[in-house]
Amino acid sequence: MKRFRAAMDIGGTFTDFVLYNEKTQEYHTGKVSTTPSDLSAGVLEGLAQLVQGFSAIGFCVHGTTAGLNAFLERKGAAVALITTSGFRDIYEIARGNRPDMYNVHYHKPKALVRRRDVFEVRERVLSDGTVSVSLDVADARELAARLRAGGYDSVAISLLHAYKNPVHEELLGSVLQEELPGVSLSLSHQVAREWREYERTSTTVLNAYIAPIVERYLSRLESKVREGGMEEPLYIMRSNGGVMTAEVARAHPIQTLLSGPVGGAVGGASLARAMGTGNLIGMDMGGTSFDVTMVIECHADVTTETNLQGFPVLTPMVNIHTIGAGGGSIAWIEGGGLRVGPQSAGAQPGPACYGRGGTLPTVTDANVVLGRIDPDHFLGGNMRLSKHRAVEAVASIAGQLGLSIEQAAEGICEVVNAKMADAIRTITIRKGIDPREFTLVAFGGAGPMHAVFIAQLLGISHVLVPRFPGAFSAWGMLQSDIRHDEVLTLVQPVEEADTHLMESLYFRMEQRVGDVLTCQRITGDQTAFSRTADMRYVGQEYTVNVPVPEGRLGAGSVASMTDYFHQRHKQIYGHSSPKGAAEIVNLRVVGIGSISTGVQPVAPASEAKPRPRAVMPIVFGGLSLPAGVFARDHLGPGHAFLGPAIIEEFTATTVVPPGYHVKIDRFGSLLVSAVEVE
Repeated sequence: MKRFRAAMDIGGTFTDFVLYNEKTQEYHTGKVSTTPSDLSAGVLEGLAQLVQGFSAIGFCVHGTTAGLNAFLERKGAAVALITTSGFRDIYEIARGNRPDMYNVHYHKPKALVRRRDVFEVRERVLSDGTVSVSLDVADARELAARLRAGGYDSVAISLLHAYKNPVHEELLGSVLQEELPGVSLSLSHQVAREWREYERTSTTVLNAYIAPIVERYLSRLESKVREGGMEEPLYIMRSNGGVMTAEVARAHPIQTLLSGPVGGAVGGASLARAMGTGNLIGMDMGGTSFDVTMVIECHADVTTETNLQGFPVLTPMVNIHTIGAGGGSIAWIEGGGLRVGPQSAGAQPGPACYGRGGTLPTVTDANVVLGRIDPDHFLGGNMRLSKHRAVEAVASIAGQLGLSIEQAAEGICEVVNAKMADAIRTITIRKGIDPREFTLVAFGGAGPMHAVFIAQLLGISHVLVPRFPGAFSAWGMLQSDIRHDEVLTLVQPVEEADTHLMESLYFRMEQRVGDVLTCQRITGDQTAFSRTADMRYVGQEYTVNVPVPEGRLGAGSVASMTDYFHQRHKQIYGHSSPKGAAEIVNLRVVGIGSISTGVQPVAPASEAKPRPRAVMPIVFGGLSLPAGVFARDHLGPGHAFLGPAIIEEFTATTVVPPGYHVKIDRFGSLLVSAVEVE
């Protein structure tokens, strides 16, 4: 009997695991060091620790960083780009806007494809989809010979107006598939079927850049779990907040870019629905990075277009803001001032307290010095830390700053807390959103240790620490459904909108999305579709995504969409023009295949008052204060106590400073709130 559901999330320092036993309705967690040389090795090691023989696994989902790492480290494939004759420089010219306009040292990001690797093909499709110049198969075969001689691993094809009529991309793709077996092909109408040549080309190039790496990694991992006895498909977390089979992921590698961090956003949305708390800010602090996400009205905040290190990407992704700040972030001195990150000690050698050869002071070392991490109970006692090495590392900069070791350690924590608070301001205050109206959800191995201090800086009253915070992103993956998105450009002024055409196009899009869900074992009763449209004022560059009313489209539907557009535009940008001319730009369909388990309730707690396993001195604000140290496994719904306190569990440590109250809710989450002063 297949009774387990497993999730695996690779981080910069640790790889996290969550195993759900459907028979007993119990969750189990695991954590192993990430293996940078072969990411699949850590995945298989941790999975084997939780379940003996993979044949009992009925569902397995994985958040991979293979594609993202290849992009960030610029270790992607050798890519050739094919464009329409006369448009060779679309990718290099890009856009003329200057995002960082006051930075005199600003430079455009280095292109992923060199100009000498861009090839032209004679063909032309007009903006209305009419073929003006047909593609000659002989030209396509000649081009294939040139590509073969160039030794490319991957080819990106982005022809003019292919979003409207992909006939030439399809023909060219079929010829290259025949002539260049083993070479990865990325066709723009399959990757991003939207107008705007540069953005579509950029997205296709990025897809091609990571495709061979993602394909090899997933094929190798699939093969190894099969050898371990797993019979069910391997699922991959998708950047849009859904999951897909590894087979689909190999066909859409760009949708794996944010595969790991997205799990936390989905977990937050699931938690919000269960709690009835609509708006959450998720902070995921791991060993290397700090990721911020938002849950608005119980849904993860998904954008249809994003920008990754200067490259536009036209694909639905959960909105995630990331900075280099984590437990492994290294503290250093520049110009007499203390800096923290973005450099990280990573998994190897790791913080000095790990005893693996690291000597530079990190955020984790600072927390050990302050007593906020018990060296003997890290990872449930499975990994012993060295306080002596942590003290030596922090002392190396304390003297240069003229501070005591404890003062330097608190300074490290305060600097990194300020950086993380500013990251949250970037996606809230700078967009007109008041973070004080949200609950801060802390997860990641280091998140609960810093969350309350960050909340203080932002004026947030409540901090929520969910169950398994160190593996919360992996837990969130188990709450995900299969999801597939489809987009089609159709520019129409709202006054002239052809609702019959729109209805026909939506119907065909839903059929295509349904086919993708069906190939992933989703039946009709598990399937749900939602329709949206991108709208804008005539003459604008940016669009606003609006929902399409249910039922068959008519004039009333377009009027309702237009009213919502005006309201939403004002909400986002602070102004609207109800009498201005508006137009529809893109049609979108989201297909959901329901497979998630949902949140499982926790058994009622005993009425006994919670007792700390020990009382230890912890440094807060330069003072050493006695703090109760609680084992989270011994806390249940209804338990409550005051800080200062430390709450330990296998995946994380929660720090509660003085002046805060802790209560365990019915789901087993820790709700940390400021004590009200009468």
